[in-house]
Amino acid sequence: MKIFALFLYIILLVTIGLASCRKKRGANDYLIGKRSLNSYLTAMSAHASDMSHWLFLGLPAAIATTGLFHAWFAFGLILFMFLNWQLVAPKIRVQTERYDSLTLSSFFESRFSDTSGVMRLLTAFMSLIFYTIYIGSGIIGIGILTNSLFNIPYLLGISVGTLAILPYLLIGGYTTLARVDLFQALFLLIVIVTIPLLCLKQLGGLAITQHLLETTGVSLQLFPKSPRETLMAFFLLTSWGLGYFGQPHIVTKFMGIKHVSEVRRAKWIGMSWQTLIVIAAIAIGLIGVVFVPNSLEDPEKIFIKMTLLLFHPFISALMLCGVLAATISTIDSQILVLATILSEDVYKKMIDKDISDKGLLTVSRICVCIIAAFAYFIALFKVNTIYSLVSFAWNGLGCCFGPLLLFSLYGKKVNRYGAWGGIAIGGITALLWPVFALQRTSIPTLLPGFAFSALTIYSVSLLTQKRAVCS
Repeated sequence: MKIFALFLYIILLVTIGLASCRKKRGANDYLIGKRSLNSYLTAMSAHASDMSHWLFLGLPAAIATTGLFHAWFAFGLILFMFLNWQLVAPKIRVQTERYDSLTLSSFFESRFSDTSGVMRLLTAFMSLIFYTIYIGSGIIGIGILTNSLFNIPYLLGISVGTLAILPYLLIGGYTTLARVDLFQALFLLIVIVTIPLLCLKQLGGLAITQHLLETTGVSLQLFPKSPRETLMAFFLLTSWGLGYFGQPHIVTKFMGIKHVSEVRRAKWIGMSWQTLIVIAAIAIGLIGVVFVPNSLEDPEKIFIKMTLLLFHPFISALMLCGVLAATISTIDSQILVLATILSEDVYKKMIDKDISDKGLLTVSRICVCIIAAFAYFIALFKVNTIYSLVSFAWNGLGCCFGPLLLFSLYGKKVNRYGAWGGIAIGGITALLWPVFALQRTSIPTLLPGFAFSALTIYSVSLLTQKRAVCS
């Protein structure tokens, strides 16, 4: 029954993807949809490509075990995603069209007049490192989830998950991906909001649930007793959101909207969706403590156990596909953006500069297959520390590209030398900080990595100002 529900969902997903496909007229259409997406598609695609299975598993577990104070982590995500829409989306849409850029690296190259090819190589290298880890962890997540949710062998799970993504990704590209993401975002929203509401009703309402929570000892305080502890923890929790500025699979969604005037509407649609699902995930963590017996013995499965207790096995299996929806909507966007970087920034600029637009489209599709195959190969070597891999990749991309993107949109005195240094220092910090510094401090990688990268961009640009003008 469970397996039938899973395959029904996958068939539905592939059908929606293939039904929304249209003939692609070149790489611009395949890679960025000819900048033709409306506000609804842009909003849902940007946010769906962000949310992964941590929303159903990781965040509720953190709330259940550490209390309501961990909700500040979610507040940080909402705050910085809002700033991403506010500060980045309108400007990146206008400027990438001005420079005729399909990728962040091509935009950086044009923005800083870098004709050496260093910018593209450096950006592609860092993207390859961190996105390979990101996509591989997503495939691993699919295998683990299908195994724990539907008792499907790990190898079969990663095979089915990978094969479900490829058809619509290969045929449809950017626009098809956005339509699939819209479906998955709405499905995810229905699932994650329905579960806590039904549990709340069965428990007897909000007042009774609050009383039951107080008897469990779970903290319902947003602020610990010590002001110093509160300030430090708040700072560390909310800092995760800084990474939004440097995630190409999210930022490129802003580049594909039809008119910059539609960004404002897309922002409020997307932020409303994100706020609702984050609040629902927090509610799942709290309500699950009293709704699920012995929930703290395995807190990451609170959502799964709540769903199984509420519904018939077939319905619960279908609802649990929401976890897969969150994971798949992230992986497909990441594969496409990395394929774009490899085809547009590496192959076209450094291997075959005279390639036709149709030829580049073929290369892009080949890159999609290669990336998916490589990620699948990584997933064969099952890694249990999936959340540390996601954190590592998120921090790496945020440190490499976040500061430079902000400087490229708002800094007038930044040059290519500062840009090179910022990407390199951000990437090196992200690679080395978890290995050495985190053994002695609780400061997360994103804070020093973002700061060091920004400082490097500014200082190197200042020191090389005369050289940049001469060249």
